[in-house]
This record gives sequence, C-alpha cells and structure tokens, in this order.
Amino acid sequence: MNHATPQVGAPVGTFTQLLSSTRRGARLSRLLAVTELRSRGASHDLTERAELVVAELAANAVLHGRVPGRRFRLTLALDPAADRLRVEVTDARGDLWPRPAPAEDGPGALPLGGRGLALVTALTDHWDCVPHPPGGKTVRAVLVCG
Repeated sequence: MNHATPQVGAPVGTFTQLLSSTRRGARLSRLLAVTELRSRGASHDLTERAELVVAELAANAVLHGRVPGRRFRLTLALDPAADRLRVEVTDARGDLWPRPAPAEDGPGALPLGGRGLALVTALTDHWDCVPHPPGGKTVRAVLVCG
C-alpha cells in the first residue's frame, strides 16, 4: 500500500475558517486563533503575538477589504516543532493593498492611518501581500519564537 510521505518542515497543523466581513467576524477570528493555538500547544509568546496580528489583519479585512456579500478567510499554519506560525487573511478587495503609514513629519506627529500595520511589522518576522484570484488578496505574516 502506498502512503504519502509528509514533507519535511511542512506545517503540522492547519486551521482555516471563513468569517463574515463584520466587526463580529473580526472579533471571532481573534478568539478562534487563540483557542486553536492553545489547543495545539503553541507557546504563550507565539499565541499572544498571533492574537494581536490576527486582530489587526482581520480588522483591516473588514474595514478595507470588505465586499458586500463576501467573507474573509483566516488560515493558521502552525509548526510547533519550530515554534513557527504563518497567519493568512484573505479578503475580496484585490484593488486595495495594505500600506504602512509614512514616516512621521515631525516630533509628536501621529499618522492618520496605518499604525496597525506598524504593529504587525513589529510583531512578525515577515509579512507581505499577494494576489488571491479571481479578485482578492491575501496578507501573510510569519511569526517565529526562539
């Protein structure tokens, strides 16, 4: 009998959920992520960082990526042996990509938007955005502890 050989370094656990593009859906994505990571034995540090990253990316999907009648998708791919997590949030607005806020203009100046992506940048080892056919986008973030 033939058995598939697992790929070396492949995520041990993957979780995917479609959620409504509402504030409630964004809040639920954060709660689901924490519950999933705890149940899979992820470290406390990784879970805390992931909670904030998921909250920000889901909020962005709801605020900026919403298309009426369409949902957003949360995907978590955890490799507990490496204490590494990939977070993906996919929305339907491929025409509007995330951009971090520009540098401050002077002392005490606060940008009008984009502070959440600065938080994502600070909490992740890497993040980027890729097209998701037919017309959406996926924001991916990688978090590693150690």
